[in-house]
Amino acid sequence: MSNVSVAKGSCLCGVVSVSTTNMSNHVGACHCNMCRQWGGGPLLAIECGSDVTFSGEENIGVYQSSEWAERGFCKRCGTHLFYKLRQNNQFFMPVGLFNNGEGLIFDHQFFIDEKPEYYCFANATNNLTGAEVFAQFAPPSE
Repeated sequence: MSNVSVAKGSCLCGVVSVSTTNMSNHVGACHCNMCRQWGGGPLLAIECGSDVTFSGEENIGVYQSSEWAERGFCKRCGTHLFYKLRQNNQFFMPVGLFNNGEGLIFDHQFFIDEKPEYYCFANATNNLTGAEVFAQFAPPSE
């Protein structure tokens, strides 16, 4: 996974801005029912690790969408800001937040088994079912 040096972006109204030094250049689509309900379609996201900085944090709302993850949004304009794994503070952020999209590669899809038939991406990607996603990202058993 190669990374961009510093990636910056903001919500639609500009009250929340974000920067990260660990943005992957690999874009993925999540087709899970929650992502589709949250945004009306698949979430096109990019992994940013835990090195993410926000300004305007007082404008960020957080919704705990599962035991292991939470979703952030701008309380003023509603822009989706992140999906975060709570165990390790790993951020997956909508790729459209960021100012520069050069060099990005759409190469993976999650929850392919939940993708409805009414849309389809033409890109050749690595496709993971929900079970495969949980196997890859599940916290280790104690």
